[in-house]
Amino acid sequence: QVQLVESGGGLVLPGGSLRLSCAASGSVFNIDFMAWHRQAPGQEREFIAAIYRNNQTFYADSLKGQFTISIDSRKYVVDLQKDSLRPEDTAAYFCGAGSGAVYWRTDYWGQGTQVTVSS
Repeated sequence: QVQLVESGGGLVLPGGSLRLSCAASGSVFNIDFMAWHRQAPGQEREFIAAIYRNNQTFYADSLKGQFTISIDSRKYVVDLQKDSLRPEDTAAYFCGAGSGAVYWRTDYWGQGTQVTVSS
């Protein structure tokens, strides 16, 4: 089993920045990639980005250019950054991890961290 713990959420002013972090532990040898998804109230969970241990990245087409994903492969820690936050970025942000080539489908989930963009 793999455990994922997110950190870094909270209340952010519009125009502010987001930096989330997720640390994996447990059977990390099962992990090929780590990813971020988000779920806004009343909406389905949305894929944001994934990164493999060799630093190959994939972003959702609709969100490309907005977010930056990075990984410390030795520590199994993945970060997500975004500047110029808007109220519509308000969501629960979930860290995921998995193996294989289907990077938008994760095997493990964190519990999520809430990000609220509001003045």
